[in-house]
Amino acid sequence: MLENTHYAVLTAMLAPAFFLTATASLLMSANNRLARVVDRLRGLLRELDEGDLDAAQVKRMDRLIELQRRRSNLVLRGSQLLYAAISFFVGTSLSVAIDAFLDYRLGSLPTILAVLGVLAMFAASINLSRESAMAVSALNEEMDHAHGRAREKRGVQPQ
Repeated sequence: MLENTHYAVLTAMLAPAFFLTATASLLMSANNRLARVVDRLRGLLRELDEGDLDAAQVKRMDRLIELQRRRSNLVLRGSQLLYAAISFFVGTSLSVAIDAFLDYRLGSLPTILAVLGVLAMFAASINLSRESAMAVSALNEEMDHAHGRAREKRGVQPQ
């Protein structure tokens, strides 16, 4: 009977591993996004510093820089939430083992930690989704601007 209990405890301790895997995957994606935002921001700052820009171009650059700043903050918050989720899932696994060792005196603590981990993942996903929408918005603005410049160079009237 004791052997079956150990297997049950080990199985319960491994259940959060699925959430840990998903969280780690999201965290890798968030870190890659942050790197792209930083690269884009550095490019914009370099262009602002080195370029011979008129007032309208400076205003556009300022708007794009602010957008990148907001994107980086969303990714940062998402990453922080994902790190919290990892902590909750590790805490879930440990609390399952401790609860078994203490003859199940921790009550609903393992479940609460798991729910907090899932909620942190959910909030992180919302932040990362908002950042993705902002990235597409910035891309669309840059494409519209580049398209307009190309049409101007060729003497094509705006539509």
